[in-house]
Amino acid sequence: MTTKRLKQMMMRLPGLNLPERSEYVAWAQLVELTAIRPADVAELIELGWITPKKTGAEEYLFRLRDVYRIHKLMRLVHDLDMSFDSGSIVVDLLDRIEELEKEVEELKRLI
Repeated sequence: MTTKRLKQMMMRLPGLNLPERSEYVAWAQLVELTAIRPADVAELIELGWITPKKTGAEEYLFRLRDVYRIHKLMRLVHDLDMSFDSGSIVVDLLDRIEELEKEVEELKRLI
C-alpha cells in the first residue's frame, strides 16, 4: 500500500471532517488502517519503533509513514509468521535499502 493510497483511504474514513488534509492519523484510525491490535501499537511505541506526537489532550497522532511501516510489518507478521521483533527489523532494513537506492539515483544524476 502506498502513502498516496493511504491518504485517499483516510479521507474516506467516517467522522473525519478535517478542513484540510493531514499527515497524521489518530490511534483509532491507525488501528483501522493497519488491522493492528491496540496492544501491539502500544508495544511498538514502547520499543521506540514508532514515535507518535502527543496532543494537548494526551492523545497520540501517528504519521502516515508510520501507517505505511505498520502495514508492511503486519504483512510480514501474518504472511510469513514472523514475530513483531523480527518483522520490525526487516521493515527497518527495507526502509534503509529504499533510502540507499534513492541516494544512488541522486548520485547517478550528478554524474
